[in-house]
Amino acid sequence: METKRKEIRLGRVWLLVGSLAIPLALVILFEVLKGIQGVMSCWVWSVMAPLEQSLGRLWSLLPFSAAEALTALFLAGCLFWLISSVVQLFRRREILRFLRRMLALAAAWLWLWAGLCWLWNAAYYIPSFAQREHIETGPYSVEELAAVTEFFAKQAAALSSQVPRDEEGHFAADLSGCFDRGPDVYRDIAREFQSLNIESVKAKPLLFSRLQSIFGFTGVYFPFTGEANVNVDAPACLVPATIAHEMSHQRMVASELEANFVGIAACVSCDAPVFQYSGYLMGLIQLCNALYSVSPDTWYEIYGRYFTPELSVDWKDNNDYWSALESPVEDAAGDMYDSFLKSNDQELGIRSYGACVDLLVNYFAPKL
Repeated sequence: METKRKEIRLGRVWLLVGSLAIPLALVILFEVLKGIQGVMSCWVWSVMAPLEQSLGRLWSLLPFSAAEALTALFLAGCLFWLISSVVQLFRRREILRFLRRMLALAAAWLWLWAGLCWLWNAAYYIPSFAQREHIETGPYSVEELAAVTEFFAKQAAALSSQVPRDEEGHFAADLSGCFDRGPDVYRDIAREFQSLNIESVKAKPLLFSRLQSIFGFTGVYFPFTGEANVNVDAPACLVPATIAHEMSHQRMVASELEANFVGIAACVSCDAPVFQYSGYLMGLIQLCNALYSVSPDTWYEIYGRYFTPELSVDWKDNNDYWSALESPVEDAAGDMYDSFLKSNDQELGIRSYGACVDLLVNYFAPKL
């Protein structure tokens, strides 16, 4: 009997060692291979992308975000495991048992990180979208920036009265209809950029969208289920463009800089006014931020000339919403995500969200 108990204990020890060693080896292997672009490209396009696209189609059968449910279950399970381990430590005073349970918890998080490395981070180390599609990203003049900003302002202004609004003039398009229409948004842009020509999977609204806003996020792509998830508590006028942004990640557009550009380009090239307006508005926000920093007078001139009452309402709604949510929690979450991006050689970190201006100017300026 005692021998059997020893065998069971030994088996548990080896199980724990294996549960730590295997994901650690996978993480180390990723760190060794991530600098070899050919290996990463082969993995992403031959294994990772097809797997996640299949997962996305599978989980699309559910009307809710499986990503959100799985995340909640994982975090709740970890919290329960931690609390029960501490309680047992105080009751039994078995330090070794407590350490084993903490190592088991560490193993769960190590597996999560290993999965994230091989199911998402690898996409940061393949040729970028701009490289795949041979898009120039060279320097541009203030005049070119102003011209593109003026173009976006003009288009947004023209479309601002063509989208549904409530009695007070606020954007009031049916968001459920936007999610249904989302897969069609890439139809036209995929003809120009072949790497985007992938079967679309509908994005999903997040139940805990307010929590996303508190952390400062408008959406999240979850590689373990292939789902594009969107914060629907954020200003509705930008939700359609956010849907397109998150769906770009399903097409292995990894960097936030490029995902913003692709989402905007997809929106403005489609035939749905709601998506067109949202795309022009999202681009206009980023272009105006860039233009104001180098030529405030030009920005004010564009604002005075093109901002319609409807456009001004949406602009104010967006500013007021995010200003009201500024907090140390948002700052901390932003710092963590900034560190995550930089750990994957995204030099701009969280600032890359606004850096798509380079792509917007270089892409749209020649067309004007």
